[in-house]
Amino acid sequence: MITREAIVTAASRIAPHVRRTPVVEVMVEGVARPVTLKLELLQHAGSFKSRGAFNTLLGTEVGPSGVATASGGNHGAAVAYAARQLGHKARIFVPDISSPAKVARIASYGAEIVQQGANYSEAFTLCEAYVAETGAARVHAYDAVPTLEGQGTLARELEAQAPGIDTLLVAVGGGGLIGGIAAWYQSSVKIVGVEPHTCNTLHASMSAGARVPVKTSGLAADSLGATTVGTLMFDIARNHIAHVALISDDDIRNAQRKLWRDMQLVTEPGGAAAFAALLSGAYRPAADERVGVVVCGANTSMDVFGQLFS
Repeated sequence: MITREAIVTAASRIAPHVRRTPVVEVMVEGVARPVTLKLELLQHAGSFKSRGAFNTLLGTEVGPSGVATASGGNHGAAVAYAARQLGHKARIFVPDISSPAKVARIASYGAEIVQQGANYSEAFTLCEAYVAETGAARVHAYDAVPTLEGQGTLARELEAQAPGIDTLLVAVGGGGLIGGIAAWYQSSVKIVGVEPHTCNTLHASMSAGARVPVKTSGLAADSLGATTVGTLMFDIARNHIAHVALISDDDIRNAQRKLWRDMQLVTEPGGAAAFAALLSGAYRPAADERVGVVVCGANTSMDVFGQLFS
């Protein structure tokens, strides 16, 4: 169980190592009230993942084999960054679909990279074999208590920064971020998940009433492409996640363009997904609804990002 008390403890533990990311208010066409953006893309290593990585490593005994994890990219970068800051060696397993920009960021933090496997699930299998063989400390991307408690610190921070929001839109991959957020708010704020049609893992599971695997593809698959949501987050989702909105790759591209043109924010596809739900109308707030959006990742290359405007 992920409790508010544990999230408070996690926040104290990781405070010296993570940024308190800012919030800004913007007007969105078709939305009556200002929208609050939580700019978590400004976090160390380019995403919210640093919160869970630090919370895990600060509470884990790390031996000579160091730490290991599997990741589509952002979690790997966060673990590599946290491991470097704490003096541990790290081996990061990433699938072939991981973006070159994310692989380069992992490498920049000095981690060893194993890029193999068609998707996150295959990279995870390779990582598990390595952990079993070497005794390296595992840092799970989304289905471990310390990970969710660390990600929940974002919600604690946002509650203090924007206490008046009614609804919060959050992109979903394996579900660690939205699970931690929902565990903090405990339904006091309406939590809405956002997924691409081609990575609809939580939507499919909530529709089925049980965790079900899906095939994933598309623009944001490297960050939102977990084939099955985590066990821990799904228990939370059934109690505290109100709805899952589905978006297209074109919706994501439009959101990336909008965030750049209006705010000069360079976002990766997964990082812009939650905003895309609002911009596209996949989620339509009521006239008096006060909406927050987590802008959660920035790890893309400028060459790829520039193609949005060509």
